[in-house]
Amino acid sequence: MRVRRALRGIVLLAAAALGAAVPSASAASPATSTAPAAAGTVLVNCEHRAEVRPANFLLACADGTLRLDGMRWTQWGPRAAVGTGQQVVNDCDPYCAAGHYHSYPVRVTLDTPRPWPGHPGLTHYTQLNVVYLAGRPAIDVSHTDLWD
Repeated sequence: MRVRRALRGIVLLAAAALGAAVPSASAASPATSTAPAAAGTVLVNCEHRAEVRPANFLLACADGTLRLDGMRWTQWGPRAAVGTGQQVVNDCDPYCAAGHYHSYPVRVTLDTPRPWPGHPGLTHYTQLNVVYLAGRPAIDVSHTDLWD
């Protein structure tokens, strides 16, 4: 029974990670885009693709244990982006595959844009900072260095 429950957890975790990493056509809205304009500042996702104002964003590419959900961006500019949503964190207790996900309302700031290597005319945010609006996870995931 425990093995079956653990396997179900692993399958659900993999499905959640895949669902968070693959944009859904039904989730697209005019304010959200995975195809940025020819020039501007973007957020680089786990697949090294540019995103502009993503509603959902995976931060832990390897195992899906950390993500942003339901993001609503109030600012998206050349120097910074600001939005609110939920940070979803796996507590990995007793271990990540059997852990539980917890959501925390957050305000997110993306900043420190740099030229995106190999993509002329595009810059990408390199820092992500989170302010917790109610409750916070046991581990500190309030600052993330973003990848190229």
